[in-house]
Amino acid sequence: MQSQPLRTSVIGSYPFPGWLEFASRHLDQFGSADIAEMQDDAATAAIQDQLAAGLDVITDGEQTRFDFNLSFYGHLAGIRSAPEAHQGQAARLFGPPAHDQRGKHEVTGELRAPHGLGTVEEFERLKRLCGRGEAASGLSATLKMSVPGPFTMSGRLLPNAQYPDRYALTEALLPIIRKELENLAAAGCEEICVDEPSMSCYGYKEDTKQFVDIFNRTVEPVIGKTRLCTHLCFGNFKGHAVGYRRYAPLFPDFLDLKVDELHLEMASREYAELEAIGPVAERMDVAVGIIDVKSYFIEPVDILIDRIKECLEHASADRLVFAPDCGLSQTARWAATQKLRNMVAAVHAVRKSL
Repeated sequence: MQSQPLRTSVIGSYPFPGWLEFASRHLDQFGSADIAEMQDDAATAAIQDQLAAGLDVITDGEQTRFDFNLSFYGHLAGIRSAPEAHQGQAARLFGPPAHDQRGKHEVTGELRAPHGLGTVEEFERLKRLCGRGEAASGLSATLKMSVPGPFTMSGRLLPNAQYPDRYALTEALLPIIRKELENLAAAGCEEICVDEPSMSCYGYKEDTKQFVDIFNRTVEPVIGKTRLCTHLCFGNFKGHAVGYRRYAPLFPDFLDLKVDELHLEMASREYAELEAIGPVAERMDVAVGIIDVKSYFIEPVDILIDRIKECLEHASADRLVFAPDCGLSQTARWAATQKLRNMVAAVHAVRKSL
């Protein structure tokens, strides 16, 4: 159970500063020390925005990742960009932005991560930089890292004779991600979110019990060693969903996920199935997405207060966490910053009235 009622959190990603977007397209003009400085500066900006908002849980904003998922392929041995892709880009580069514009990779050998997936290094940077931020602001926050689960991570890999389908690829990735979770927990990471949006996107037509088994085997070594979360949503690449946006097909099986906190996207779905948080809260803390990251409507504090009160009709305050629907990387920074501030202000107002 969480340390205080009505906890405020984020999923993982945060908008890149405009200068980072520009610099990332011209990395050949920077030296290694320049890039390290750039990474520190970008993470510091994300950390300071979150601390200024007053969040109880913060991340590094995934500022050193190209993408919450695709960046991890750079740590894998045994893959290469698919022939139809150029430098990791998808075959369709023009037209409306959508998931088919994300690159895929061929598997050329045994899938391995000889040097890990890089999250421990990210966590060490977060600790170092956040220590400075907290000292300056007088605030304290739980530090959280997000790692893609094996089923989600398998989605951009092409099956081959060695790994004939997505589930075979998932099983090959599972021990790699499990080891990464163990390393993060050993490094003292207080909270880890294992992101499996692909499970919620495909759960309506796949075996949900198999999904639960995959997830629980992934996190088994770190249960009780860190606060475990998972994030279920229906896609947010370029601000677009990709899945069948209903939670009903996932339950009751997903109640057996071995996590301390289960995050559900609600705001962008106009709070459809809000009653689903009740059964979740009987098993674990439930994080409710009350900020729509796909919309540039800045939710006013009074509307958010009403939504929080609606959530309290289904779950107790000591089981509720509030967060954006998804990572904020696809939302402009000016909007993300104000949305987070309003969310925290609304939660504080309701918390005072308890």
